[in-house]
Amino acid sequence: MAAEMIIINASGKIMMPVLFDDITWETEREGVPGKLNFKVLYDKNLDIEEGNAVRFKWNNVKVFFGFIFKLTITAENVISIVAYDQLRYLKNKDTYVISNQKASEMVIKIAGDFGLNLGGIEDTAYNIASLTEDNMALFDIIGDCLDETLMNTGRLYVLYDDFGSLTLKNISNMKNNLYIDSQTASDYSLERSIDQDSYNQIKLVYDNKDTGVRDVYLVKNSENINKWGTLQYFDKLSDGENGQTKAEALMRLYGGRTATLKVTKAFGVPSVRAGSLLPVSLKMGLTNVNSYMLVEKCTHTFSDNLDLMDLTLTGAQIQ
Repeated sequence: MAAEMIIINASGKIMMPVLFDDITWETEREGVPGKLNFKVLYDKNLDIEEGNAVRFKWNNVKVFFGFIFKLTITAENVISIVAYDQLRYLKNKDTYVISNQKASEMVIKIAGDFGLNLGGIEDTAYNIASLTEDNMALFDIIGDCLDETLMNTGRLYVLYDDFGSLTLKNISNMKNNLYIDSQTASDYSLERSIDQDSYNQIKLVYDNKDTGVRDVYLVKNSENINKWGTLQYFDKLSDGENGQTKAEALMRLYGGRTATLKVTKAFGVPSVRAGSLLPVSLKMGLTNVNSYMLVEKCTHTFSDNLDLMDLTLTGAQIQ
């Protein structure tokens, strides 16, 4: 079998239990920890409990490192185990006041405050002028910082756990060469829409205390307004934000239709996870897809020597 599952208990005892049935590994791009579901057969040498470390490899490739959070034991002595990676600890709540700090700096600070292991953290470059996060989940605090960066720069970053190391990367560095087409995917469907997160007019305002005048920043796509009618994004600017730069970044981000592709039972490789960019080439009636798409959700099912994936991908217009 291609799977290697190791459990390490609090006393340091290393166990390689007998696996029973399929293993599933689930990741989502934002706000959800990586999750591993598996079953083992009980024997008298198995000494495990909540909080024990879990290490999973597939064909000697590192896939998951996390901790047991749930155990279910049946009358047949089959133990179902749910383990999460360390992103699970970002469900903790706290209060942070952010002043002229970058999202990457906040990730490093929160990781230090809560004892999380850090891996590669890319510099997000954009300084957030002011943001108060009171009694918020750490996931949401980091997410708000990354959203501020995205809306002001057009750059999207992905936070994930890389085999026990908290990692932050720009999606431009998350490209994977696994090709999705009609030969590698068992079934697929595509939804196109302008009903959500599609705008052809961006209007930002700033109440200028120095002049007593409301500054207005307006960017529009006249061609799309003629096709779709006016779909306006409106927001107020905070102190320190560049209105024109933000408006242009928002238009690049939201100026087109959205596309969501769902793929089932694609041939998988463990390097694909939520946040990966995959090359997609599919002919689907009204729409021909021939571009990189962003993995929003990924579920690997490992069975015997086969890795199959269910994917949700989006085609957002992001740098």
